[in-house]
Amino acid sequence: MRHTALALVVLAATLACGATAARDDDVPDAAEVRSDVALDAAPDQADDAPGEADAPSGDTVASLPCNGHTALCGRRFDQVAYVTTHNAMANAADGFKLPNQDDDVPTQLAKGVRAFMLDTHDEAGVVMLCHSVCQLGKKPLVETLTALATFLEANPREVVSILFESYVTEAATAAVFDEAGLLPRVRAQAPGEPWPTLNEMIAADTRLVVFSDNATGTVPWHLPVWDHAFETHWSAKTVDDFSCAPNRGDPANPLFILNHFLTNPAASKTLAAEANANPFFLERAEACQQATGQLPNFVTVDFATIGDVGAVVDALNGVD
Repeated sequence: MRHTALALVVLAATLACGATAARDDDVPDAAEVRSDVALDAAPDQADDAPGEADAPSGDTVASLPCNGHTALCGRRFDQVAYVTTHNAMANAADGFKLPNQDDDVPTQLAKGVRAFMLDTHDEAGVVMLCHSVCQLGKKPLVETLTALATFLEANPREVVSILFESYVTEAATAAVFDEAGLLPRVRAQAPGEPWPTLNEMIAADTRLVVFSDNATGTVPWHLPVWDHAFETHWSAKTVDDFSCAPNRGDPANPLFILNHFLTNPAASKTLAAEANANPFFLERAEACQQATGQLPNFVTVDFATIGDVGAVVDALNGVD
């Protein structure tokens, strides 16, 4: 691409981000993630998860991990922290310009990411994943959901979440979930209803939790995000801008989205290296837990391959 054309693309993206700032980040929107953290978060289920022919006994089930750790099995969904990727679809592996992540979603899953912020747009009747300006990168939602279905099938002890910023109809979203074969595994949850434990979700095989900013409450599994969660602000440009003050959602809601990424004017690895490094990262997460009285559930970062997000989530969960 010529430099002039690239400059115009960057300018268009910057203007679009400004034009959509009221909705961004986006949902609602680290060297390499440590191999030991990633392996803990995404165990090889070939050995750990028996098939139907050799279903485990009750004692065996009690010893199996949930999201990589047996200590998490007895905790409710809202008592667990999850590595969460901001604009997970906007990744370099899938060819997105101005990416927020290095890896595609299947690789993110393999490295221990368990919650994904995704933006959906309509292009000629097809539900696409893209961020504000689809000319900078796009991918059919069905491809990502099909990969997620494959992961859940192969890893029956894992619980995964999606947080959509959606510009398509609820019916269009539901149709893609149906096409990907995910409807049997989505979790229905009424606001105010106590969340089940991870073990209960695994036993019921309702291991996919789907939140959206345009959910109407009429589809039991398509959960209105601000009926269940609250967040910190998503607009930090420098680490000095980070705050624990609530932005969208009621702090009385049981789920806490800790937005921990920098945008100036777009995401970058340099910014991620600054935000994602300990001790700063963990100290901020713990300070926000103390300030709000709630565990940060969705610990949301750009470039999850950089810095210490896995270590921060493990520390919040009290596991090694």
